[in-house]
Amino acid sequence: MYRIRFHGRGGQGMKTASRILGSAFFLQGYEVQDAPRYGAERRGAPIFAYVRAARQTIQERGIILEPDLVIVADDSLLPMPAAGVLQGIAARTVLLIHSAETPETWRHRLNIAGPLLTLPVEAEQHFAGTALAGAAARLVGVITASALEQAVRQELTGLGAEALAANLDQALAGYERMAPQAGLVRECEALAADACPRPDWVELPLDEADMAAAAIHAGATSVEVRTGLWRTLRPVIDYPRCNRCWWVCSEFCPDSAIRVNAEHYPEIDYEHCKGCLICVAQCPTHAISSIPESSEAQP
Repeated sequence: MYRIRFHGRGGQGMKTASRILGSAFFLQGYEVQDAPRYGAERRGAPIFAYVRAARQTIQERGIILEPDLVIVADDSLLPMPAAGVLQGIAARTVLLIHSAETPETWRHRLNIAGPLLTLPVEAEQHFAGTALAGAAARLVGVITASALEQAVRQELTGLGAEALAANLDQALAGYERMAPQAGLVRECEALAADACPRPDWVELPLDEADMAAAAIHAGATSVEVRTGLWRTLRPVIDYPRCNRCWWVCSEFCPDSAIRVNAEHYPEIDYEHCKGCLICVAQCPTHAISSIPESSEAQP
């Protein structure tokens, strides 16, 4: 099975690259998985996408922890631990970096022994994804140029003829640039379930209910922080309409700022009520309404 990860930033085409490579594998007769994984879904945020390809049914699921090929579209991600670019890299893992720096520079910076290649940054590239997909297709050594071209057309036809032609040129250029390293990425055996290490048992301490719950009046909590100062809207209880179903508003209050008195009526602690108005939304009799904080004198 081939296990491949693409790392980049939102807008650099990593999702598209994984789809192109996955489609090219499929056209060569492989079973394929390809999927993106997002953190913050915004342009420029780190993301990654992965591709699995095998001749037999793929039983693995989830992210790839032991990749055969890691492709990096933005070299600024390499020193970021949260991006996870180097996670699971072994001596056999091929690392392909889209960078203006030389492979020797990156090898010195990263101090890794495995195969390391770079794909130079080209000023005319629309985005890096198609070039890197083409490079990956050549590195695995089992995808033909015609299958790559068909995959690009299949995935990018909706962009229009001009954009399709430009990205097709980039994909084929990346494919040709990696010709000396064709087949460098080796297919590895599928991981057997019984070969996986057994997870350690974790003992979790159990706190008393008044400590584990969000009870602002319990010990070791922030009772002295008057979060009621944050409020812009104030929930107000209309007691003639209240059915005394006290568990609804008091249980849904995220800060336990609603107490129940001896008559089973709810009372709002305005010193700690932040004005989230969840109680207003949850009250089944609509006995709780909201008013602007500025219009209510402090008790």
